[in-house]
Amino acid sequence: MSDNTEEKLLRVTSGGNPKNLASAIAHALYESPEVTLRAVGASALNQAVKGIIIARSYVAPRGMDLYVVPGFVTIESRDGDISAIVLKVRVS
Repeated sequence: MSDNTEEKLLRVTSGGNPKNLASAIAHALYESPEVTLRAVGASALNQAVKGIIIARSYVAPRGMDLYVVPGFVTIESRDGDISAIVLKVRVS
């Protein structure tokens, strides 16, 4: 695998569709062993978790399983710095 692979970042919103997110996660994982989801707020985090659960069912027929490494990151916004939750989704 090449070292110049670009990290895939998916920004999750509270109003997003979990099935669409799951599809984006699955497609990203077919190309790379890791994708990062970034969510701000409880509702966005809820959508991210739903998306991961659905994505797991999408990649399972290919013999892939997923695991998640959670963390925090500070991002800049118009209102100042805010904390976001990042979920690194990896193939095992």
